[in-house]
Amino acid sequence: MGDPDGVGLKSRRDGNDQMAKETELKFLVRGDSWRRHSTGTRYRQGYLSTVKERTVRVRAAGDKGFITVKGINVGATRSEYEYEIPLADANEILDRLCERPLIEKIRYRIQFGDLTWEVDEFEGENRGLITAEVELADENQAVSLPDWIGAEVTADPRYFNSNLVAHPFSKW
Repeated sequence: MGDPDGVGLKSRRDGNDQMAKETELKFLVRGDSWRRHSTGTRYRQGYLSTVKERTVRVRAAGDKGFITVKGINVGATRSEYEYEIPLADANEILDRLCERPLIEKIRYRIQFGDLTWEVDEFEGENRGLITAEVELADENQAVSLPDWIGAEVTADPRYFNSNLVAHPFSKW
């Protein structure tokens, strides 16, 4: 990801003309000790497509808007293309076109060792769910886990944000 606001942009291609990829692990969060490490940014996001082979997400994060297209997961890796769009456009798409319910959350970015963890505290119909993701250079990268990290849920589709639209945490 890489921008200081913690929103992140994926380039369309890397320097070798390779498709943009993301490799990340997702975990449940336990306890509250993580809260002292960061302040959060409010996110509203919605989906134009939640087909598992390709999702199309629109997001308002702080004062920025984004559209993101993601491919199907292969292990912990998938194709990802993310582009900044005007915030007004993002809000209009969220309000008028996206599937319901929208995903509402506060995202906290926490540095631990050499990695940045993104902790999502969900609101709305997914209130009570707190997850943490860490992006890796590749699936073989070693990861030290903070003490507030719980069970890994990378491969559990219930925790995919796109699935939390159709099956909100509050209905589990």
